[in-house]
Amino acid sequence: MEVTALTLQLNRTPEVRRRACRSALDAAREAKTAEVGKKISEEVAVGLVQMSAGEDVSANLRKAVSGVDAAAKKGAKIVCLQELFRSRYFPQSEDAKNFRLAEPIPGPTTEALGRLARQKKIVIIASIFERRSAGIYHNTAVVLDADGSIRGRYRKMHVPDDPCYYEKFYFAPGDLGFPSFGTRYARIGVLVCWDQWFPEAARLTSLSGAEIVFYPTAIGWLPDEPRAVAQAQLSAWELVQRGHAVANGVFVAAANRVGREGRLRFWGSSFVAGPMGEVVARAGMNRDEVVVARCDLRKIDETRQSWPFLRDRRVDAYGALAARFLDQAARQSGRSTANRQ
Repeated sequence: MEVTALTLQLNRTPEVRRRACRSALDAAREAKTAEVGKKISEEVAVGLVQMSAGEDVSANLRKAVSGVDAAAKKGAKIVCLQELFRSRYFPQSEDAKNFRLAEPIPGPTTEALGRLARQKKIVIIASIFERRSAGIYHNTAVVLDADGSIRGRYRKMHVPDDPCYYEKFYFAPGDLGFPSFGTRYARIGVLVCWDQWFPEAARLTSLSGAEIVFYPTAIGWLPDEPRAVAQAQLSAWELVQRGHAVANGVFVAAANRVGREGRLRFWGSSFVAGPMGEVVARAGMNRDEVVVARCDLRKIDETRQSWPFLRDRRVDAYGALAARFLDQAARQSGRSTANRQ
């Protein structure tokens, strides 16, 4: 058998040998291309659609679709829309008529954006006024995967009740926890606006595996606030989210509204921050804008190796975080009343 095989090999024509050589080279090129592709897949372009909203919900949806399409043309693979993008920010007042803006999930908005996600082969994050059942509504972010399917949803956990932000009138608090979602291009987490101020939310979302944490947002200034106070608020808003990126070694992306609506002037400034808190991209304050930033997911591992905050957490000592506040006795003993019970 060995002699016969050797004889056949020697008797091959030069053309046969050339074809065999070309096949081997092609196989090597394919293997190299696959390896390069694997490296490229570790980078993902993230898009944020920052837009003003009008009274016509259909027009707002068309505007959002146009923004998502523009982001996709710029190379974005994951695109995030701002909080409650289909309407003007209605929680500035308590008015039962606004419940008419709610819709089920799945519903008209997820169907329209699902088709777009499938056509463009992109992931879309859409903030929706969810009608869960009669009398139960949520401020919900839906993740639509690149095949158009609903990958998951997050219901806003921290619901504010501040001047011009009367959300408790409309929204029940979320009950799905702080999940992350495996999409075609990255594992992502979604939190919504007021969640931005709570490090626990960013921590738990990151611990669930999120590589990028998105924040659909509606935040701005009251017209009678002193300019210095307004600027301090804007700075704090960006600073705390960049801090979440650093503390957890993840990318953070916030998509905010822009323009004047009622008493509020939304400050835009949508941005993407890297795992060391560096701003990768930022939108302006006064105009509709589509921001696209490339996120190298390998930086997450690199950053966590250099700053191993997750490794050094004292999870055995954090029980007191479950308490609303530590009274004097609890402070002296180093334990909360909740832990003693």
